[in-house]
Amino acid sequence: MKKSQKTLGLSLGGALLTGAALGLALLLGRSSRRVRDGHAAPDLEGDTHRAATDRAPDAFRPDPTAPVPASERDALRPATL
Repeated sequence: MKKSQKTLGLSLGGALLTGAALGLALLLGRSSRRVRDGHAAPDLEGDTHRAATDRAPDAFRPDPTAPVPASERDALRPATL
């Protein structure tokens, strides 16, 4: 193989790798933009926001007097060193 053919082969290989890397970067850039957009948050839009004293409806509040099942008691124990 001549030196010029080897150089040409390396140049074409480099061009192909560069093109593949650029295509992958563009593809990943598009998918990350879609993820960043997320969902609309209408409660955060506009000038009015909920006050700190606003509470969730009763149906969505946890019952603080409800018994804790034995399977979940370990998760509620305080962390000790």
